[in-house]
Formats: sequence, structure tokens, C-alpha cells
Amino acid sequence: MNASEYLDGIKKQFNYYKSLGEKTMNQLSEEHLFWQYHQDSNSIAIITKHLWGNMKSRWTDFLTTDGEKEWRERDAEFDNDIKTKDELMSKWNDGWQCLFEALESINTTNFDQPVYIRNIEHTITEAINRQLAHYSYHIGQIVFIGKMIKSEQWQSLSIPKGKSSVYNKERFSAPKHKAHYTDKLMDDDPKS
Repeated sequence: MNASEYLDGIKKQFNYYKSLGEKTMNQLSEEHLFWQYHQDSNSIAIITKHLWGNMKSRWTDFLTTDGEKEWRERDAEFDNDIKTKDELMSKWNDGWQCLFEALESINTTNFDQPVYIRNIEHTITEAINRQLAHYSYHIGQIVFIGKMIKSEQWQSLSIPKGKSSVYNKERFSAPKHKAHYTDKLMDDDPKS
């Protein structure tokens, strides 16, 4: 796999996880976005604020400065101080925009340069994969919280329970072809 193929695939991966978070938040009331299981647990709003802080730090000047910026206040990311869904979504979109702009700055001429996170050298792929794993971990938490809150009213974001055979039958009815696995998942979303 060359650099361009990797970058195209990774952008689809990030978009997929972004869509899972958004599809979850779209099922919830504003009040639900701030719900905490107990006082020491994180709400969707707190997780979103942390994702935003991490994204802004890691992806701002991705190729030229350490991913842990001096101006980042990581501990404050866990303060429960977001007050509205609009504010929450503003941070969500700002973080993702920073990430996608950074990915657009990577190309075949700079793909082999090292980047640093907390003074540890990473290849571009190591740094990107590190963030993909981190974000999917937290988006999984967002989805889990949403599923707990919605209970029986939860609308599945993947293959619904009991529908694996139907899903596989549809997938295997098509001839073998090259595609990214998220292509069909994103196509199934009427909003995308």
C-alpha cells in the first residue's frame, strides 16, 4: 500500500467514527448529552471536550511541532463546563476540521518525515494510527452512553441484532471487488 492509498483509507476511517458519534448525538436530547452515570464518570459532553482538546493539540501544525502543545490544558478538558449542544457541536466540528486539514497537508513528499508526540518520534502512520485508536475508543464510549440512555428506543448504528444473516447475504450477493469497508456503511446512511 502506498502513502496515497493509506491516507485515502484513513480519512474514510476517521469519517466513519465521526459519523458514529454524530449519529449517536442525533438520537439524544440536549439534556442527555450532559448525563453522567455518576459524578466521577464522563458525559458525552466531557468526552467530546477531551476529543476536541486532543485533536487541536495533536493536529495543529502536525508536521512541524510536537503533538502535545504547551498551550494544551488536558486536565481542564474533563471539567464539566460546556453548557449547550451548540457549544458542544462547535467543539466537535472544530476538532474534526483540524484533523482533516492536517491530513490534507500530508503527501508523498512529506510522508516519510518523523513527527513527535511528547518528544517521542513517530512515523506518520504510527502517529495517525495512535490517534485513530484513541478516537475510536472514546467514540465507543459515546455510543455506549447513548445506547444506555435510549435503551429500547436506540437505533442501531451497525448491523442490528438478529440481522447478520440478511446483511451477509446482501454483501455476498455482490461479486468480489475492491472497496473500503466503510463505503457501503456510509452509503447506507441517508444523511451522508
